[in-house]
Amino acid sequence: MIKFKKCTLEDLKELQDISILTFTDTFKDQNTEENLQAYLQQAYSDDQLMSELNNINSAFYFLKNNDETVGYIKLNIKDAQSEGILPTALELERIYITPAHKRQGYGRQLIAYAEKRAKELACTDIWLGVWKFNTDALAFYERMGYEKIGEHSFLWVKMSRQMT
Repeated sequence: MIKFKKCTLEDLKELQDISILTFTDTFKDQNTEENLQAYLQQAYSDDQLMSELNNINSAFYFLKNNDETVGYIKLNIKDAQSEGILPTALELERIYITPAHKRQGYGRQLIAYAEKRAKELACTDIWLGVWKFNTDALAFYERMGYEKIGEHSFLWVKMSRQMT
């Protein structure tokens, strides 16, 4: 049975574990071990994740299949967005599937859930940033109806889809 679970501070360790697993799986081949470890220690430290979990304008959601966590998303609104694209937009900051569960339709379910939350929050748009060399992700987002709307200096491509 598929379900979404909003993460709380009680989920910190699981969130940390899945974040490190999925980020490493996605980006280990494009980074040195030293750079990867430095990023993981900064981005997924207890303090960093607690701060993000406590932000009222951010939310993490686990995607569970029969109580097994197969992926997660992080959604931001208002001032929690990493860039001020649109004040009425929802940012899909993170979307990750565990390596064992890729290419099974879970990414589509996470996108659909993010779009549902955007509508519930009366957001006019949903946007995300993606590394321009992550060709699999770029192709997936384009298949989902997202369009490139710009770039910024860290070589991430911003994509957006208007909510109807």
